[in-house]
Amino acid sequence: MLSEFHGPKNLYAGDDGIWYAAEQEAVSYPSEGNDQCFEIEDKSFWFQHRNACIVELVKKFPPRENGPIFDVGGGNGFVAKGLMDAGWDVVLVEPGPAGARNAKKRGLQHVVCATTQAAGFRPGSMPAIGVFDVVEHIKDDLAFLRHLHALLEPGGMLYLTVPAYDFLWSEADISAGHYRRYSLRTLEGRLQAAGFQVAFDTYFFRVLPLTVFLFRSLPFRFGLRSAAAEPENAKRTHGTNEGIMVRTMRQMLAPEANSI
Repeated sequence: MLSEFHGPKNLYAGDDGIWYAAEQEAVSYPSEGNDQCFEIEDKSFWFQHRNACIVELVKKFPPRENGPIFDVGGGNGFVAKGLMDAGWDVVLVEPGPAGARNAKKRGLQHVVCATTQAAGFRPGSMPAIGVFDVVEHIKDDLAFLRHLHALLEPGGMLYLTVPAYDFLWSEADISAGHYRRYSLRTLEGRLQAAGFQVAFDTYFFRVLPLTVFLFRSLPFRFGLRSAAAEPENAKRTHGTNEGIMVRTMRQMLAPEANSI
């Protein structure tokens, strides 16, 4: 598939079926982050709901000729697998070796372990790009968005998600390697400055901001470390036990995907 779309010039095929760049670039993401997420993604209401919203969004605004979608910074391939199961061809582009290996375990066929820059993807070579909770990890987000714009074919689609609201900043953002959070207004401004036309945007997880503010952001502002930021509490925070609170949360969030 890579060669079909004017494939990147700096990659070689590894014995594990993953494409690697000759030179790797540093990224603002904890080295252990992908393995920690891999343990909880399949049972997390948060990851599952985000996937449901992303799939509905891509259905409403499909890529030209139905793909492929290049999932840039796609971690363990959880979103890529969801898009693939929904019928689209997907190429995962993930600079972290652990994430790339986990994506292969998930059944992703096309996995590139590199940044788009290190891989040497050619300008105008991608029909669609997904960056799902990635842009906040980039120090110069405008330069990165301009780079993505250059990679897209004319009329290509960009799909993205980012963490919302500056007032929700907490220890969890610092631990995750975030540089910022966004409002729709600031995100629209960045996208337009990078050359994009915004076709659709929305908030989701609308029932969570108050809880996040009270149990993460407010303690952080008072100099207290939130328990939710600790790796050992990740399973509880993501509701992998399917308790009554998680079931209630799922019911409350379900209409968001339908509304798209």
